[in-house]
Amino acid sequence: MKRVFVAAVLAVMFSCSKNDNSGNQNVITSEPEPAPKVVTDPIAEGKSLIEGSDCLGCHKLDEKMIGPSYKEVAEKYENTPENVEMLAEKILKGSSGVWGDVPMPAHGFSKENAKFMAQYILSSK
Repeated sequence: MKRVFVAAVLAVMFSCSKNDNSGNQNVITSEPEPAPKVVTDPIAEGKSLIEGSDCLGCHKLDEKMIGPSYKEVAEKYENTPENVEMLAEKILKGSSGVWGDVPMPAHGFSKENAKFMAQYILSSK
C-alpha cells in the first residue's frame, strides 16, 4: 500500500513540474516590430526633423548665423536627387570650407531622415 501511495505522489509531482505549452511551441515572447513610418510629405517631415534637432542652433531659414541660411543653400544648389544625396551626406558626415571656416559636425541621423532634411532645405528657395 505504501508503494502505491509513494508512486502516486511521485506521478503527481512529475506531471505538475512539466512545462505545458499546450501545443504552442512557437510562442513569441517579444513585442512585434513596429510598422515602418509612412511619410506622405517629405518636405514637412524634413522640416519637422530639423525643428526637433540641434540644426537651428547654427542655421536659420532666411538669415546667416554660424552656418548659411537654408535659403542660401537652396539658391546655391538646384533641387535635384543628386544634390539631395550630396547634402544628406554632408549632414551625416559633416562638412567644412564650403561656407566659411567653421566646420559643420557630423550628425547621427538615419540616411533617410537626412534626405528628408535636405529635401526641405532645397525646397526653401
